Amino acid sequence: MKLALRRVGGTLLALVLAVLFILLVWEPFAAPAAKAPPPRHYSAQITRDEFGVPHIHGATDPDVTFGVAYAHAEDDFSTLQDVVAMTRGRYGAIAGADGAKIDYVFHLLDARGTVDRHYAQFPADVRALLDGYASGLNLYAKRHPGEIKLARLFPVNGQDIAAGFALRQPFFFGLNTAIGPLVAGKPLPREHGPAEDGKPWPDYAHGGGDQVDLPPPASGGGTAKASLMPTAEDGSNAFAVAPSRSSDGVTRLVSNSHQPWRGGVAWYELVIRSDSGWHFAGATFPGSPYPFLGHNETLGWTNTVNRPDLTDVYRLVLDKAGTHYRMDGKWLPLESRRVLLPVRFGPLVIPVWKTVYRSIHGPVIVNANGAFAVRYAGMDRIDQLDEYYRLSKATTFDRWMKALAMQAVPSTNFVYADRAGNIAYIYNAALPAREHGPDWRHVLPGDRSDLIWHGPVSWDKVPKIVNPKSGFLFNSNNTPWVAAGPGSELDPSGFSPDLGIESDMTNRARRAVKLLGATNPIGRDELERIKYDEGYERAGYVKWTLDAIAGLDLAGEPRLQKAQALLAKWDLHADGRNPADALAVMILKDPMVASYELEPPPDPKAQLDWASKHLMKYFGRLDPPLGEVQRLRQGKVDLPMDGGGDTLRAATSWNIDKDGRLDVKHGDSFIMFISWPKGADGRPGPVRSESIQPYGAATTRPESPHYADQAPLFVAHRLKPVRFTPADIAAHATSRETIAQ
Repeated sequence: MKLALRRVGGTLLALVLAVLFILLVWEPFAAPAAKAPPPRHYSAQITRDEFGVPHIHGATDPDVTFGVAYAHAEDDFSTLQDVVAMTRGRYGAIAGADGAKIDYVFHLLDARGTVDRHYAQFPADVRALLDGYASGLNLYAKRHPGEIKLARLFPVNGQDIAAGFALRQPFFFGLNTAIGPLVAGKPLPREHGPAEDGKPWPDYAHGGGDQVDLPPPASGGGTAKASLMPTAEDGSNAFAVAPSRSSDGVTRLVSNSHQPWRGGVAWYELVIRSDSGWHFAGATFPGSPYPFLGHNETLGWTNTVNRPDLTDVYRLVLDKAGTHYRMDGKWLPLESRRVLLPVRFGPLVIPVWKTVYRSIHGPVIVNANGAFAVRYAGMDRIDQLDEYYRLSKATTFDRWMKALAMQAVPSTNFVYADRAGNIAYIYNAALPAREHGPDWRHVLPGDRSDLIWHGPVSWDKVPKIVNPKSGFLFNSNNTPWVAAGPGSELDPSGFSPDLGIESDMTNRARRAVKLLGATNPIGRDELERIKYDEGYERAGYVKWTLDAIAGLDLAGEPRLQKAQALLAKWDLHADGRNPADALAVMILKDPMVASYELEPPPDPKAQLDWASKHLMKYFGRLDPPLGEVQRLRQGKVDLPMDGGGDTLRAATSWNIDKDGRLDVKHGDSFIMFISWPKGADGRPGPVRSESIQPYGAATTRPESPHYADQAPLFVAHRLKPVRFTPADIAAHATSRETIAQ
């Protein structure tokens, strides 16, 4: 008997060990086969300046993108691998459950299928750029095998790079606000619309369901994980000043993007130049072969997130078996596909099978409330890769506008300026061509084909302002109507409400309108002062929150009474000079997020209680200086940080460290001041630019001198020069290498 039990136990142990071994090794073999681009010779020179910023030069444009990938890998190969894993549906094998959620969306949106359907029709020069970029990544991986996180992740090819765009682009305009609640079976948020100042946010129910009561959002924001996917919360500021409004007749442009400081949508600065005439300074994201914003010799632009209603949700009528849905009185098969999600759990990778669905509307999510189809702008398109390239190659306003008119980039505002003195604001959006009549702000019937829109509205219906009389343009993630200030506004009545253009304002927008309108002329110093403004207007969610806290009856709660009295004396600036700054910045963070994400307001008493309790626990007082509480931290660098969420000097969100400090992780990121100063003859001369980032060029390389070398300048509101011309680069070069294959 004992011998039999031993044999059974030994067999079970062997089975367990076999299963564990399989879970240790199966994922790379089950992954799609990796394929390299067609063989081709590439060569690029990477020259780094005193801040480690790479200047990539090649004979051809594909040589340049080859060098872009290699240089970026030298500085942040870790994040690039995460992005590559996303383009293969394998990120869960690196990041566990959080990564598997992204893999599920990758399959739900059919990102790879989109590429497979359209890649061959891409212009040959764009495909060559993507293959060049992929080849640069492959070369770095080959030379540094010890850094590779996931077996069989390389080689990659141009299709892999394109798939990353198909996956991530829709999340810039907030596709997550539809997919997230649907997957969780929760009510959808309301659509964009104005809320009266000083009054509670309205009912946020969307689509017929009753909105449940929600607790206050978790203040502070969790762990230090880097963000790989963009969200609608990723904001920005942009300013353009025409010669007529500047003090010295100079055209100026300020790019002030607000992105996470680490991860797949963190900016990476670079300067590119090819012998084919491609010359551009700016910044890009991991996984992109070229810059998304910045300038060439004659023109420049920047972007801010806009939030038009580019998504519609449809409730499907399924048959009893759940395999067909009704459309115009007929039953159509509901497409379904089983997908495998790898989910890392410690050293093991667990296989999880999920089913993704699709109808003629688009992706379908089935939850306890039914089946819901989602249709969104830019669906089944990847030609934004073509448009971005044409934008960066344009040398005149007309050519730049022609590229933008492709309407392949489904969202994001563009603010433009050029050497000739033109400034422009384009509310860029692939606005759905909806029929007038249906209530597009709610869940739509899914059994009517006439409610399925096709393609964007014509380019002439997209809001634009070119060379306004005010002499300035701006955007801070607000409605486009006020982009040029009083007297030069767009008339909302000229645009159909079915376009879904947002009408709300951010605090940054209110401050920008006020400060720009009151400043004349707007010279270099004035523009810098406006950009670094730390003020709040007592309006919108700020007024509602402060008024609600002031009206609380806190009898018998001495800590809250003291916090209430301190907040009443706040001067509405997050500059570190008022004793209430830290308390106010902490209290306003969650209302800011709720307002921006169209969610119900958090409980004001809970906000006051959390912030005051935290300050007392970690600082022993309610009024510690803001700079003691809010920090910029990278390795051994630990510096005070001013600003607040939704100020023009943005410190949007932070992690709470063990010592109670707020370690800023999102806000002002890549900042660039661009101008075309006049020469001795009175004509605009060569472009000049300055820039800064929160950390440095090598954000994930602690051993690098450029891991955090820009941080002291960043917290001090200072910029560094951009080395744009070959002569300037050569004069300040600290390293030079040639890579080739």
